Amino acid sequence: MARTGFMAEQRIVALAGGVGGAKLAHGLALARPEAALTVVVNTADDFSLFGLHISPDLDTVMYTLGGIANPQTGWGIAGDTAAALEMIGRYGRETWFWLGDRDLATHILRTERLRAGASLTTVTAELAGALGIRAAILPMCDEPVATIVETPDGDLAFQDYFVRRRQADEVRGVRFEGIEAATIPPGVAAALREAAAVVLCPSNPIVSIGPILAVPGFRDLLRDVSAPVVAVSPIVGGAALKGPADRMLASLGHEVSAAGVAALYRDFLDGIVIDQVDAELAGRIEEMGIAVHVTDTVMRDEAHRRTLADETLSFAARLESRARA
Repeated sequence: MARTGFMAEQRIVALAGGVGGAKLAHGLALARPEAALTVVVNTADDFSLFGLHISPDLDTVMYTLGGIANPQTGWGIAGDTAAALEMIGRYGRETWFWLGDRDLATHILRTERLRAGASLTTVTAELAGALGIRAAILPMCDEPVATIVETPDGDLAFQDYFVRRRQADEVRGVRFEGIEAATIPPGVAAALREAAAVVLCPSNPIVSIGPILAVPGFRDLLRDVSAPVVAVSPIVGGAALKGPADRMLASLGHEVSAAGVAALYRDFLDGIVIDQVDAELAGRIEEMGIAVHVTDTVMRDEAHRRTLADETLSFAARLESRARA
């Protein structure tokens, strides 16, 4: 039995989006045999730009697990150049969204395969396989879903809010257009049913994990799985380590804390990992019926990713043992 408390062949399923999610997914791939890991990724950030299908969260997870992510930003490809984007600018087009030259290859090939009739699940498997990734990276659904951010100035497509306008707008609401028609891919459902543990990575609860949970039937599936379901809080000391999660939570009336995150997941969550600076919140979370593990959750480097993954899985294994007792 591995030091995580699970047998090497037992499947671990992670739900992820964004840089924080990709970092813990990488830690899980280091802590376990990579082929036993399935990462279900948010695709409500997907959009079309210059006729290309862009999947920001899928790409961030894929580049991170493939060992080619830009270590400074957490997204994009290390050492990438922007000659194509500069030329687009010379033609008078806006260049507010970074497209690296090597990154463009991903978008071109994805778009070509999707137009030929392949599903996003199939295309993602092909791209990840070409990068030597043994983990299964699965989109949350194959149908198009778009995150819309409601602001005082009107509705914004997510990338307009997040990148173009630099998250400066007040968020009055968030909705996922097309979610009613979304379906859980068979591979996602099968992975969840056979999982030894399900881990919600420290991703934005509203716009990264939220769309995954909004796929019809997904929350029901999490409530029904036999495996322990644990989350790692993306809120540390009342703030997000990266991105607008804290501001979004506050704007939408949620408590900006690890306890607030636990409350959002309480209908299916068995346990949550919180940072040591939030240790005083453990009692409140436990009153919700959710177990708590307190540790250092800040992933400063690859070693910290592995350590946090080890601790998270060991915590999940203890919950599983407790449930069997």
